[in-house]
Amino acid sequence: MCVLLTDAKSSAPTLTHVIPSRGRTGVTVVTSLGDDVFVVRWRSQEVELYVASTFTTQRHITVPGLGEFAWGLAACAHHKCLYVSDWDNSSVHRAELSGSGAVTKWSVAGGPRGLSVNKAHNLVVACCLADKIQEYTRHGALVRVICLWQAGVTSPYHAVQLSTGHYVVTQYTSQGVVSVVGVDGQVVRSYRPSEKSNVDEISHPRSLAVTKNGDILVADTTNNRVLLINSSLTSAQRLALPFDDVIQDPCGLCLDESRGRLYVGEGGGSCRVLVFGCVRL
Repeated sequence: MCVLLTDAKSSAPTLTHVIPSRGRTGVTVVTSLGDDVFVVRWRSQEVELYVASTFTTQRHITVPGLGEFAWGLAACAHHKCLYVSDWDNSSVHRAELSGSGAVTKWSVAGGPRGLSVNKAHNLVVACCLADKIQEYTRHGALVRVICLWQAGVTSPYHAVQLSTGHYVVTQYTSQGVVSVVGVDGQVVRSYRPSEKSNVDEISHPRSLAVTKNGDILVADTTNNRVLLINSSLTSAQRLALPFDDVIQDPCGLCLDESRGRLYVGEGGGSCRVLVFGCVRL
Protein backbone atom coordinates (compact mmCIF):
# COMPACT_ATOMS: atom_id res chain seq x y z
CA MET A 1 0.00 0.00 0.00
CA CYS A 2 1.20 3.50 -0.77
CA VAL A 3 0.98 5.88 2.14
CA LEU A 4 0.57 9.63 1.72
CA LEU A 5 1.21 10.68 5.29
CA THR A 6 4.98 10.45 5.17
CA ASP A 7 8.06 12.26 4.00
CA ALA A 8 9.68 9.05 2.78
CA LYS A 9 10.16 9.21 -0.96
CA SER A 10 9.86 5.45 -1.29
CA SER A 11 6.23 5.47 -0.15
CA ALA A 12 5.12 8.75 -1.69
CA PRO A 13 2.54 8.91 -4.47
CA THR A 14 3.81 8.72 -8.02
CA LEU A 15 3.37 11.24 -10.81
CA THR A 16 1.45 9.22 -13.39
CA HIS A 17 0.48 11.83 -15.94
CA VAL A 18 0.69 15.52 -16.82
CA ILE A 19 -1.99 17.40 -18.72
CA PRO A 20 0.10 20.16 -20.34
CA SER A 21 -0.68 23.85 -20.56
CA ARG A 22 -2.57 25.41 -23.42
CA GLY A 23 -0.75 28.61 -24.30
CA ARG A 24 0.53 29.07 -20.73
CA THR A 25 -3.00 29.68 -19.51
CA GLY A 26 -3.36 28.87 -15.81
CA VAL A 27 -5.66 26.14 -14.53
CA THR A 28 -8.29 27.50 -12.17
CA VAL A 29 -10.02 24.27 -11.21
CA VAL A 30 -10.21 20.55 -11.97
CA THR A 31 -12.69 17.82 -11.04
CA SER A 32 -13.55 14.27 -12.04
CA LEU A 33 -16.64 12.12 -12.39
CA GLY A 34 -16.44 8.43 -13.28
CA ASP A 35 -14.33 8.09 -16.41
CA ASP A 36 -14.20 11.83 -17.08
CA VAL A 37 -11.81 14.56 -15.95
CA PHE A 38 -12.88 18.20 -16.32
CA VAL A 39 -10.48 21.16 -16.48
CA VAL A 40 -11.15 24.92 -16.63
CA ARG A 41 -8.50 27.54 -17.42
CA TRP A 42 -8.37 31.31 -17.08
CA ARG A 43 -10.17 33.40 -19.67
CA SER A 44 -11.82 30.42 -21.32
CA GLN A 45 -15.49 29.88 -22.09
CA GLU A 46 -15.14 26.13 -22.25
CA VAL A 47 -14.50 23.11 -20.09
CA GLU A 48 -11.89 20.62 -21.29
CA LEU A 49 -13.05 17.01 -20.97
CA TYR A 50 -10.49 14.20 -20.80
CA VAL A 51 -10.77 10.42 -20.60
CA ALA A 52 -9.57 9.37 -17.16
CA SER A 53 -7.93 6.15 -18.36
CA THR A 54 -5.83 7.67 -21.16
CA PHE A 55 -6.03 11.45 -20.58
CA THR A 56 -6.83 11.97 -24.22
CA THR A 57 -9.09 14.88 -25.06
CA GLN A 58 -12.67 13.69 -25.38
CA ARG A 59 -14.39 16.99 -26.19
CA HIS A 60 -14.95 20.55 -25.00
CA ILE A 61 -18.07 21.84 -23.29
CA THR A 62 -18.82 25.40 -24.35
CA VAL A 63 -20.24 27.67 -21.64
CA PRO A 64 -21.70 30.75 -23.37
CA GLY A 65 -21.28 34.00 -21.46
CA LEU A 66 -18.80 32.60 -18.95
CA GLY A 67 -16.56 35.38 -17.59
CA GLU A 68 -12.77 35.44 -17.53
CA PHE A 69 -12.44 33.80 -14.12
CA ALA A 70 -14.24 30.57 -13.32
CA TRP A 71 -12.87 29.56 -9.93
CA GLY A 72 -15.26 26.71 -9.16
CA LEU A 73 -16.20 23.42 -10.80
CA ALA A 74 -18.33 20.57 -9.48
CA ALA A 75 -19.81 17.48 -11.10
CA CYS A 76 -22.99 15.80 -9.87
CA ALA A 77 -23.34 12.09 -10.61
CA HIS A 78 -26.95 12.00 -9.41
CA HIS A 79 -28.22 14.72 -11.75
CA LYS A 80 -25.58 14.10 -14.45
CA CYS A 81 -24.57 17.72 -14.72
CA LEU A 82 -21.57 20.00 -14.31
CA TYR A 83 -21.55 23.32 -12.45
CA VAL A 84 -19.15 26.20 -13.20
CA SER A 85 -18.90 29.37 -11.09
CA ASP A 86 -18.65 32.74 -12.82
CA TRP A 87 -16.78 35.33 -10.75
CA ASP A 88 -17.22 38.18 -13.22
CA ASN A 89 -20.99 37.83 -13.52
CA SER A 90 -21.85 36.57 -10.00
CA SER A 91 -23.57 33.49 -11.37
CA VAL A 92 -23.40 29.72 -11.72
CA HIS A 93 -23.68 27.85 -15.01
CA ARG A 94 -25.07 24.30 -15.18
CA ALA A 95 -24.23 22.08 -18.15
CA GLU A 96 -26.14 18.86 -18.74
CA LEU A 97 -23.73 15.96 -19.31
CA SER A 98 -26.26 13.78 -21.08
CA GLY A 99 -29.21 14.32 -23.38
CA SER A 100 -29.47 17.84 -24.79
CA GLY A 101 -26.24 19.12 -23.26
CA ALA A 102 -28.05 22.37 -22.49
CA VAL A 103 -26.34 25.07 -20.44
CA THR A 104 -28.35 27.28 -18.08
CA LYS A 105 -27.37 29.77 -15.38
CA TRP A 106 -28.63 31.67 -12.36
CA SER A 107 -27.42 34.55 -10.19
CA VAL A 108 -25.71 34.05 -6.84
CA ALA A 109 -24.19 36.36 -4.20
CA GLY A 110 -21.06 38.35 -5.02
CA GLY A 111 -17.79 36.69 -5.93
CA PRO A 112 -18.64 33.00 -6.35
CA ARG A 113 -15.55 30.82 -6.18
CA GLY A 114 -15.37 27.20 -5.07
CA LEU A 115 -18.25 24.79 -5.70
CA SER A 116 -19.16 21.41 -4.24
CA VAL A 117 -22.10 19.00 -4.28
CA ASN A 118 -23.44 17.71 -0.95
CA LYS A 119 -25.21 14.46 -0.04
CA ALA A 120 -28.58 16.04 -0.82
CA HIS A 121 -27.27 16.50 -4.39
CA ASN A 122 -27.49 20.27 -3.95
CA LEU A 123 -24.85 22.77 -5.00
CA VAL A 124 -22.78 24.55 -2.32
CA VAL A 125 -21.34 27.91 -3.42
CA ALA A 126 -18.63 29.86 -1.56
CA CYS A 127 -19.37 33.55 -2.21
CA CYS A 128 -16.08 35.30 -1.50
CA LEU A 129 -17.14 38.95 -1.73
CA ALA A 130 -20.39 38.42 0.18
CA ASP A 131 -18.78 36.31 2.96
CA LYS A 132 -21.51 33.72 2.56
CA ILE A 133 -22.14 30.09 1.73
CA GLN A 134 -25.20 29.48 -0.42
CA GLU A 135 -26.89 26.17 -1.21
CA TYR A 136 -29.01 25.66 -4.33
CA THR A 137 -31.01 22.91 -5.98
CA ARG A 138 -29.98 21.79 -9.45
CA HIS A 139 -32.49 24.26 -10.90
CA GLY A 140 -31.09 27.24 -8.98
CA ALA A 141 -33.68 27.42 -6.19
CA LEU A 142 -32.07 28.82 -3.04
CA VAL A 143 -32.13 26.31 -0.18
CA ARG A 144 -29.92 27.93 2.46
CA VAL A 145 -27.76 30.98 3.15
CA ILE A 146 -25.01 30.86 5.78
CA CYS A 147 -23.59 34.25 6.73
CA LEU A 148 -19.98 33.98 7.87
CA TRP A 149 -18.70 37.48 8.53
CA GLN A 150 -20.27 37.83 11.99
CA ALA A 151 -18.14 34.90 13.15
CA GLY A 152 -15.02 36.44 11.64
CA VAL A 153 -14.87 34.13 8.62
CA THR A 154 -14.16 36.27 5.58
CA SER A 155 -13.27 35.72 1.91
CA PRO A 156 -14.47 32.10 1.72
CA TYR A 157 -12.92 30.37 -1.26
CA HIS A 158 -14.27 26.83 -1.10
CA ALA A 159 -16.79 25.10 1.16
CA VAL A 160 -17.55 21.39 1.45
CA GLN A 161 -20.31 19.94 3.62
CA LEU A 162 -19.11 17.22 5.98
CA SER A 163 -20.97 14.10 7.07
CA THR A 164 -21.78 15.92 10.34
CA GLY A 165 -23.71 18.59 8.43
CA HIS A 166 -21.06 21.19 9.19
CA TYR A 167 -19.02 22.87 6.47
CA VAL A 168 -15.25 23.06 6.10
CA VAL A 169 -14.21 26.39 4.56
CA THR A 170 -10.97 27.93 3.33
CA GLN A 171 -10.43 31.66 3.83
CA TYR A 172 -8.60 33.20 0.89
CA THR A 173 -6.46 35.60 2.92
CA SER A 174 -2.71 36.20 3.31
CA GLN A 175 -2.81 34.42 6.67
CA GLY A 176 -5.23 31.78 5.53
CA VAL A 177 -7.46 29.86 7.89
CA VAL A 178 -9.28 26.56 7.45
CA SER A 179 -12.43 26.41 9.57
CA VAL A 180 -15.40 24.18 10.24
CA VAL A 181 -18.62 26.15 10.63
CA GLY A 182 -22.16 25.18 11.53
CA VAL A 183 -25.33 25.90 9.60
CA ASP A 184 -25.68 29.01 11.78
CA GLY A 185 -22.35 30.34 10.48
CA GLN A 186 -20.59 30.00 13.84
CA VAL A 187 -17.09 28.55 13.96
CA VAL A 188 -16.93 25.05 15.41
CA ARG A 189 -13.14 24.77 15.14
CA SER A 190 -10.28 26.22 13.07
CA TYR A 191 -6.78 25.25 12.07
CA ARG A 192 -3.92 27.70 12.48
CA PRO A 193 -0.29 26.56 12.65
CA SER A 194 1.18 26.78 16.15
CA GLU A 195 4.76 27.31 17.25
CA LYS A 196 5.10 23.53 17.61
CA SER A 197 3.74 22.84 14.15
CA ASN A 198 5.99 21.63 11.33
CA VAL A 199 3.83 23.65 8.92
CA ASP A 200 4.36 27.39 8.52
CA GLU A 201 1.53 29.85 8.01
CA ILE A 202 -1.02 29.01 5.33
CA SER A 203 -1.33 31.72 2.69
CA HIS A 204 -4.28 32.16 0.31
CA PRO A 205 -5.64 28.59 0.52
CA ARG A 206 -7.99 27.70 -2.31
CA SER A 207 -9.50 24.32 -3.19
CA LEU A 208 -10.45 21.67 -0.65
CA ALA A 209 -10.94 17.93 -0.80
CA VAL A 210 -12.28 15.79 2.04
CA THR A 211 -11.24 12.15 2.38
CA LYS A 212 -13.56 9.30 3.36
CA ASN A 213 -11.99 9.50 6.84
CA GLY A 214 -12.80 13.18 7.19
CA ASP A 215 -9.25 14.49 6.75
CA ILE A 216 -8.90 17.63 4.65
CA LEU A 217 -6.62 18.34 1.69
CA VAL A 218 -5.92 22.02 1.05
CA ALA A 219 -4.27 23.79 -1.89
CA ASP A 220 -1.97 26.25 -0.07
CA THR A 221 -1.51 28.46 -3.10
CA THR A 222 1.07 31.08 -2.16
CA ASN A 223 3.29 28.48 -0.48
CA ASN A 224 3.15 26.21 -3.56
CA ARG A 225 2.15 23.08 -1.67
CA VAL A 226 -0.70 20.78 -0.73
CA LEU A 227 -1.46 20.23 2.94
CA LEU A 228 -3.28 17.45 4.75
CA ILE A 229 -5.10 18.54 7.91
CA ASN A 230 -6.58 15.93 10.22
CA SER A 231 -10.34 15.81 10.77
CA SER A 232 -10.13 17.46 14.19
CA LEU A 233 -8.09 20.35 12.70
CA THR A 234 -5.39 19.91 15.33
CA SER A 235 -2.45 19.00 13.08
CA ALA A 236 -1.27 19.28 9.50
CA GLN A 237 1.59 18.29 7.28
CA ARG A 238 2.82 18.91 3.79
CA LEU A 239 2.12 16.09 1.39
CA ALA A 240 5.21 14.32 0.12
CA LEU A 241 4.54 14.60 -3.61
CA PRO A 242 6.96 13.95 -6.46
CA PHE A 243 8.19 17.27 -7.87
CA ASP A 244 6.51 18.96 -4.90
CA ASP A 245 9.18 21.66 -4.94
CA VAL A 246 8.23 22.77 -8.46
CA ILE A 247 4.44 22.84 -8.14
CA GLN A 248 3.52 26.47 -8.72
CA ASP A 249 0.36 28.24 -7.62
CA PRO A 250 -1.82 25.17 -6.95
CA CYS A 251 -5.41 26.31 -7.51
CA GLY A 252 -7.47 23.29 -8.47
CA LEU A 253 -7.51 20.21 -6.28
CA CYS A 254 -9.47 17.00 -6.82
CA LEU A 255 -9.22 13.70 -4.96
CA ASP A 256 -10.51 10.58 -6.71
CA GLU A 257 -10.27 7.94 -4.00
CA SER A 258 -11.86 5.27 -6.20
CA ARG A 259 -8.82 5.43 -8.49
CA GLY A 260 -6.31 6.42 -5.81
CA ARG A 261 -5.61 9.68 -7.63
CA LEU A 262 -4.97 13.28 -6.72
CA TYR A 263 -5.28 16.00 -9.39
CA VAL A 264 -3.45 19.30 -8.83
CA GLY A 265 -4.07 22.17 -11.24
CA GLU A 266 -1.41 24.89 -11.46
CA GLY A 267 -2.50 28.49 -11.78
CA GLY A 268 1.04 29.61 -12.62
CA GLY A 269 4.40 28.27 -13.68
CA SER A 270 3.94 25.57 -16.29
CA CYS A 271 0.12 25.73 -15.93
CA ARG A 272 -0.29 21.95 -15.89
CA VAL A 273 -2.62 19.46 -14.28
CA LEU A 274 -0.45 17.04 -12.32
CA VAL A 275 -1.95 13.59 -11.79
CA PHE A 276 -0.60 11.65 -8.82
CA GLY A 277 -1.36 7.97 -8.42
CA CYS A 278 -0.94 5.47 -5.62
CA VAL A 279 -2.74 7.81 -3.23
CA ARG A 280 -4.09 6.16 -0.09
CA LEU A 281 -5.38 8.16 2.84
